[in-house]
Amino acid sequence: MTGYIIRRILWFVPTLLAVSLVSFAIIQLPPGDYLTVLEAQMGAEGDYNPEVVARLRERFGFDQPFIVQYGKWMWAMLAHGDLGYSFEWRVPVSSLIGEYLALTVVVTAATLIATWVIALPIGIYSAVRPYSLFDYIATIIGFVGKATPNFLLALILMWWAYDTFGADVSGLFSPEYANAPWSWAKVKDLVSHMWLPLIVLGTSGAASLIRQMRANVLDELQKPYVEAARAQGLPEWRVILRYPVRVALNPFLSTIGGSIPELFSGAVTTAIVLNLPMAGPMLLRALVSQDMYLAGSFIFILSVFTLIGTLISDILLTLVDPRIRFEEA
Repeated sequence: MTGYIIRRILWFVPTLLAVSLVSFAIIQLPPGDYLTVLEAQMGAEGDYNPEVVARLRERFGFDQPFIVQYGKWMWAMLAHGDLGYSFEWRVPVSSLIGEYLALTVVVTAATLIATWVIALPIGIYSAVRPYSLFDYIATIIGFVGKATPNFLLALILMWWAYDTFGADVSGLFSPEYANAPWSWAKVKDLVSHMWLPLIVLGTSGAASLIRQMRANVLDELQKPYVEAARAQGLPEWRVILRYPVRVALNPFLSTIGGSIPELFSGAVTTAIVLNLPMAGPMLLRALVSQDMYLAGSFIFILSVFTLIGTLISDILLTLVDPRIRFEEA
């Protein structure tokens, strides 16, 4: 098991370099660059100056080949922790994205935890009591949650909160804490505003997990090894949790890495609707304006989170599933 984990960690570095190259290439795929957008804006305003554009193109290296631009970006990132310069915001990327990424990580992690805590017990109980009233209710809620778009659910909850309580529940902070320095009061205010993003972002994921967990456990309950465990006189709850549930967890553990970008991409529209200070809307704005270093840094960091999530999935699978350890040995 130790050798397996070490090999996975060693593969992390070349995979990360490949991902960084692909991320930078994706930003370069659309025709033109940020200066192309700037030229169009200057032309529309009637103050177009080709000499200014040429100097900017030379200063930021837009006149150099793709591989040279990528090499400079990676060297600055690895040697100095410099993610580049945001042309639209006119500040270094590293000083711009810190708080946005931190809030995105907090919301994403809280959504994942809440989704699992809600979905797994419901899925297990629905499998143990199939076709019961609880199972039918969970099925209906799951289908409705899966079919309802996140942004529509966000609008409904915002309208309900305003109509019922007269409260504006958008954003992650109250107005007095939005630009205030971090303190315990601001953390408490953040926690008090987290319920709406958790419900909106976690509903669809929880609905899928409930159906998958129910199907997996229900399938495992029919296996002979479960009957053998019952024949040994073990309590029913112990039989279910120790055997079928443990095996049924494998598909969920293997999708931790994939659920991170799924939540991130799904949160873009929701973050815009709820006015959340998260990375998604800023990434969308950077892509539209072709702010290449800002967009590339976001995509690269998201890829890093995905690789870390995949590594965590592999480690958890080796701990939960003895068959992986046996095959490795």
